Amino acid sequence: MKKEYEEQLYSLLSDIWEYSETAFEEKQSCERMVRFLKEQGFDVTTPVAEMDTAYVGVYGSGKPVICFLAEYDALHGMSQEADVCAYQPKKEREQGHGCGHHLLGTGAIGAALLYRDYLKENGKSGTVKIVGCPAEESGSGKAYLAREGFFDDADVALTWHPSNYHMVETGSSQACIQVYFDFHGVSSHAAAAPHLGRSALDAVEIMDVGANYLREHIEPTERLHYAIINSGGESPNVVQAEARVKYLIRSTSAVKVKKLYERVCDVAKGAALITGTKVDILFDEGLYDTMPNFALEDVLKESYLKIGIPEYTKEEREYAKKFKDSFNQEELFSNLPTAVADIMALKDNIENSELCDIFVDRIHSEECTPGSTDVGDVSWVVPTAQIRVNCYSYGAGSHSWQWTGQGKSSIALKGAELAAEVLADAAKTLTEKPELIQKARAEFDKRMRGQKYECLIPADVKPHLI
Repeated sequence: MKKEYEEQLYSLLSDIWEYSETAFEEKQSCERMVRFLKEQGFDVTTPVAEMDTAYVGVYGSGKPVICFLAEYDALHGMSQEADVCAYQPKKEREQGHGCGHHLLGTGAIGAALLYRDYLKENGKSGTVKIVGCPAEESGSGKAYLAREGFFDDADVALTWHPSNYHMVETGSSQACIQVYFDFHGVSSHAAAAPHLGRSALDAVEIMDVGANYLREHIEPTERLHYAIINSGGESPNVVQAEARVKYLIRSTSAVKVKKLYERVCDVAKGAALITGTKVDILFDEGLYDTMPNFALEDVLKESYLKIGIPEYTKEEREYAKKFKDSFNQEELFSNLPTAVADIMALKDNIENSELCDIFVDRIHSEECTPGSTDVGDVSWVVPTAQIRVNCYSYGAGSHSWQWTGQGKSSIALKGAELAAEVLADAAKTLTEKPELIQKARAEFDKRMRGQKYECLIPADVKPHLI
């Protein structure tokens, strides 16, 4: 990595970490990235797909078209504070980068720069496409981009995610639908005239009971999560006329999650019928399961091994140890990756090192693991693959204050730089060996089995905040 790029990328990731903007509100983050890309000679379009915080940057022309995916949204409830090993609640700074998307977006831009340089220096035909994808955490930004065709011209899409491990991603992730159920009843005095009331809160509670009974009759891999957003007020002696519950519904495929969604909607309608209330169903977001591509995984693995794992200094290891020591043994081993070729070697590394300093080799897998990402939508449009790059100590998990706290460390920067180098090297390999792109496309077509991508988000639902 050029020293100039290293300094620019650290400045970029630090600024985005400071902004810590959540889904569809990443205005400063988007503007900062767009400005930087324009300074680097990219032709940038924003907004796109009716999203003010989305962008597309393009450099070069012709084939292949290599697409890098950037994310930059933060999370609520992360209490943004650098280098702390204890939770620091701060109401005035409630958002934080607990999933490392400031690193993700920066590393993707770094990859675009390095691949751009390769094309220029070697006089190669090829198009660098960097897509700024907002609202991964809640909003499914990539689904809107896929729905509007922003990945249709790409030959390959490459991305990465900050992690506790150095490895190539494999397998699938769950499709999901997020939806709000608004119940409308009739208010009355709960003691003097309860017979005149129709409780929206009763409807929410009955729906939740019904959904919990439904769990017995869904596939073991499927998930229902809910949160009561509005319980109808604080007065128990008033029959609640309004109540809202938010559901996140997951399954192993888009087809299955649509069917499960319909069953949950039926439960909501039944709860309304039981309580004499009415229910409005507000579709919030929906995203696909991830389609793996073993051909691209092999290319990424070759590049990862060629670039190698960073060297970590004594100071960096001491820094990581402070965070690792805040976890007990059970927590350190509670969420290991699947399909690891040598699981004992990984466990030994977790036990004896402060952070991952080995390449974790994985066996190709189609297993659907818990969790969801809108990268899934991209993978149903174009052959897609991604890597995981260590940016944190062992023990720290995504969506945690420990990830937020380590987000500007030199370890995190090394992770973003490594991601950029691996993704760019894979893009170079694909450019020099177009038969690998053909192999990835052939696998993609075989997996599609004649299916067509149809976005889970209804056509009349636009990017939004509820």
